[in-house]
Amino acid sequence: MYDYIVGEIISLESGYIVIDNNNVGYKIFVSNPYSFNIGEKNKVFIYQYVREDEMSLYGFKNIEDRDLFLKLINVKGLGPKTALPMFANGGSSALMDAIESENINYLKKMPKIGEKAARQIILDLKGKLAPKVEKNINSELSDALKALGYKQADISKVIGNVNGSDTIENQIKEALKLLLK
Repeated sequence: MYDYIVGEIISLESGYIVIDNNNVGYKIFVSNPYSFNIGEKNKVFIYQYVREDEMSLYGFKNIEDRDLFLKLINVKGLGPKTALPMFANGGSSALMDAIESENINYLKKMPKIGEKAARQIILDLKGKLAPKVEKNINSELSDALKALGYKQADISKVIGNVNGSDTIENQIKEALKLLLK
């Protein structure tokens, strides 16, 4: 099992990159191949998909994206070819926010994701993901907004736009302004 591959990007194609590592070219499926540059050395985190009739590599720029991908492919009805394009639009943080806030319309915009699949993703993963925005924000702010009667889904939508280096009083004021819009 591979964890990552470090090498030079030698080719960008629609849906995949080719990375050269010790004179071996690895074809790695990625969500956005054009976020890489030909001739540049990169570290690509890998998921190796092995089935009876297929062996493929799926690549990610960071471990967090790969971890979310692994959770997605464990959702009933989702395979790697369906889960990978979900990272192309907003990345893992937007995807996690959509799941946590039960934003079915956002998920339905993804290729091959309909109403039933979107609901299954939310059912299987909601509450099991730690959105990045909440890791960086003082839990005191979240608790204060909950005490004021706001729902966690609404808090999650605005909390990432609050200046985390400000005082708690100013953070609350800023969050309330965003919540009232």
